[in-house]
Amino acid sequence: MPAADLAWLLAAFALVSLMFPGLAMFYGGMLGTKNILNMLMMVMSSLAVTSVLYVLYGYSMVSGNSWGGLGIIGDPLEFFGLQTFVTDLETGGAEGLYWAAFFILFAAITIAIVASGAAGRMKFGAWIAFSALWLTLVYFPLAHQVFTFSDPESGYVGGWLRNVIELHDFAGGTAVHMNAGVAALALAMVLGKRKSAAHRPHNLPMVVLGAGILWFGWYGFNGGSAAGANFLAQYVVLTSLLAGSAGIIGFCLVERIRNGKATTLGMASGAIAGLVGITPSADAVDPIGALLVGLAAGAVVCLALTWKTKLGIDDTLDAFAVHGVGGVVGVICVVLFADSAAPAGITGILFGGNLDIVWRELVAITVTCTYSFVMTYAIAWGLNKTIGLRVTEEDEYAGLDVTLHAETAYVSERA
Repeated sequence: MPAADLAWLLAAFALVSLMFPGLAMFYGGMLGTKNILNMLMMVMSSLAVTSVLYVLYGYSMVSGNSWGGLGIIGDPLEFFGLQTFVTDLETGGAEGLYWAAFFILFAAITIAIVASGAAGRMKFGAWIAFSALWLTLVYFPLAHQVFTFSDPESGYVGGWLRNVIELHDFAGGTAVHMNAGVAALALAMVLGKRKSAAHRPHNLPMVVLGAGILWFGWYGFNGGSAAGANFLAQYVVLTSLLAGSAGIIGFCLVERIRNGKATTLGMASGAIAGLVGITPSADAVDPIGALLVGLAAGAVVCLALTWKTKLGIDDTLDAFAVHGVGGVVGVICVVLFADSAAPAGITGILFGGNLDIVWRELVAITVTCTYSFVMTYAIAWGLNKTIGLRVTEEDEYAGLDVTLHAETAYVSERA
């Protein structure tokens, strides 16, 4: 790998690593003071669990040659322990090691987003067990189907959504965002509503700082997916900036029209919605298209938050609306706004493109959301019937920071 490419990719890796404390702060600030540390623990533990599983079999399940040539899941033993890369540095193993590390972060941030559906009421041990099962049975198969390309010359078979359906998803609108959002919804449905819930975020400056760190990390998330220090990396960093900015405008406009006031929480949520929306389409739209993607994602996500409230489902930190619905909007925007002059070379139907693209993206949306919801619900239901998912009512009222971790985020006594 050329030195310039490696330097940018290592920088992108560092940027994405910051998304974990960023998400922890974003989520933690939206909760009450009694559960913030528990949320930080849930988010940061996602990286620990994912790293172990990815080394053992996760990388193989995602990037390995497809089992039976079906494009559903990679051979879980092909790269067991990543030993192939360690012993084969002369023929590309070093580059393989980098991508293994980079995609650990992709998988870990996905399960961390799912914590939205469990905030303030789930046993920490149950969360660890759920994370391990969910990564194995939900994320790894979907990531294989979406991210892994086939190589006909070597006989290597990749994922069917990418290679048979020919889905266009630049950096994970399906396997990451839609998947996480729908999973958070399913987990919240199994857990039920919180009995003791703060009615508003306890620290909005923390939420905004967390959103800013996430935005910062997103340049690595999308820019690193360009696989080098190249024009594509520059392009997707620009479209990410534009979509995140437009997402703020779209979300706050809907808030202003509906409630008469735009809010700080809405600004932060709108930025994340715009970034979610641009993730699958960052290389497919032009700068004006990126603004339209952000506006659409911000506005639709704001409306989706209202629908979620009416349904009475306690997806506490709104992962379904922001990531699930935002991811769907982003994939649909590929269909609508893709410009053939952009690096992906796709033409959306609003620019005279072939309608053939419509069914491909719709199949990907349907498969991702259906598989994620059914499997997540089954995993959560099974764990609830065996080890139990929820803390006791007394622990919930007391707060999970004290009852599960013997800590408090804030000390009221004067020094």
